[in-house]
Amino acid sequence: MKLASSHGGSFRGSTLTVDGTAVHRFLGIPYAKPPVRERRFRPPAPTTPWTGVLDCTRPGPAAPQNPESPAPPGAKPRVSSEEGCLNLNIWTPGTDGSARPVMVWIHGGAYLSGSNSDGMYDGAGLAAASGAVVVAINYRLGALGFLHLADLLGAGYQDSSNLALLDQIEALRWVRGTIDAFGGDPHNVTLFGESAGAAAIGTLLGMPASEGLFRRAIMQSGTAERCRTAEGSARISRKFLALCGLDTSSAADILTLPVDRLLEAQEMLVQDIGQETFAVPLPFQPTAGTPSLPRPPLDAVQQGQNGAVDLLIGTNLNEGSFAVEMRPPNPADPDYAERAASVLAAAGIPPERTTGYAGALAQILSRKAALPREAAGKELLEAAVADSVYRQPSNNLLAAREQSSRQGSPGRNFSYLFTWPSPAMGGKLGSCHSLDVPFVFRHLDSPEAAFLTRGKAPQALSDTMSGAWASFAHTGTPGRPGLEWPEYGQERNTMILDLVTRVEADPRREIREFFAENQVSLQAGS
Repeated sequence: MKLASSHGGSFRGSTLTVDGTAVHRFLGIPYAKPPVRERRFRPPAPTTPWTGVLDCTRPGPAAPQNPESPAPPGAKPRVSSEEGCLNLNIWTPGTDGSARPVMVWIHGGAYLSGSNSDGMYDGAGLAAASGAVVVAINYRLGALGFLHLADLLGAGYQDSSNLALLDQIEALRWVRGTIDAFGGDPHNVTLFGESAGAAAIGTLLGMPASEGLFRRAIMQSGTAERCRTAEGSARISRKFLALCGLDTSSAADILTLPVDRLLEAQEMLVQDIGQETFAVPLPFQPTAGTPSLPRPPLDAVQQGQNGAVDLLIGTNLNEGSFAVEMRPPNPADPDYAERAASVLAAAGIPPERTTGYAGALAQILSRKAALPREAAGKELLEAAVADSVYRQPSNNLLAAREQSSRQGSPGRNFSYLFTWPSPAMGGKLGSCHSLDVPFVFRHLDSPEAAFLTRGKAPQALSDTMSGAWASFAHTGTPGRPGLEWPEYGQERNTMILDLVTRVEADPRREIREFFAENQVSLQAGS
């Protein structure tokens, strides 16, 4: 048993030993009041202090969600509850007065699924190796976290489409006020997250209410462009209401609709949106032009919002391979070139210019192979997904940050490209989406990672990555003894993370230039 006490109350956790280091674990701590009944679809309310000792030896529930289908290999069924989902987990090397850096993890899952208690996100190994306090948070998902109700329900619901982000901000406020009781420094907080978790961080960078709540940010396969206009979100809301059997005149009934009914409609919406894209279906996204997100995040960042935050951002080489390899066969699907053109067009490349992408990709492939190569088939579609949804948005954020720094923002920028290929499925997945997560959390041999790593993942690369992430949290730079990691800068310096790490200036330059020359600036998505 391990106790920690703060002005809000006392917490009872447990202690385990990881690689010879004692780590104290506190699970399922509520950071906000239950978002139910009159609080459904409303911003989170802070918890109130309690008397006695809170039992924090078991994880709290995940936010309501549908089971993933098919479930990722090694994944365990999640227990979810609307009542208690706003909770967080803490792993700390000590609850003494030491001011350790704090690393706050935001899980991914397309804003539809995921939990802070998924085995891959157990922070004990990272806390032991890094000497940091690791925190993992839950937040509302899907309709409960993003449904736009401002024009349907009026006062009190103006920010219903950004509740997931407001939950995260409330968790950060809790960390700021309480983490010292767990040995953490409330003034040295690093946000890190992957996929939707990284997209959330990219959005938080553009939210005024987040200013001052974190000092550094690590975005793994994320973007600051994943948001919609109010009109676009309202259109999704009307479609969702119809799937619930409601319309604009009966919209208020959604406040009392059973959560299972909401999830049933949510799954129908996901399937519907999935037919409209060959990339990743993302029916729920934050909404710009709202009280908490006045401007699209990328615009706000470019104008200096959170300009003092240090940023480490990167992608995996083959981010699109799951979307390509796991999509069920459909005779109605066009050929791969047409699918790639559709993905590129959705990212703002005019249809008449999409053929130029294959030429830019062929230049990169030819240089790598030292002989002429064409880009076609699945290879072309996978790259188009990776660039459109992940890599070029990351480049855009770095460009916005660099412009902000020239105007006086002091935050530093670092970039990486993860290229170690998974041996799964005969190597078809390559350096796929989410493959980097077990390297950071030091879970290469966990059941959840086994499908992708197959016992062949290099421990040295995990040591490098978890060490770099920890160094960034401690000092603001991922560089450490034996790993010189320069700032991104005008050279676009990027650390290639593989069996042998190296710095490359402007990797895959031809594709970056193709997007820069051809991409039409998109307002927040429709």
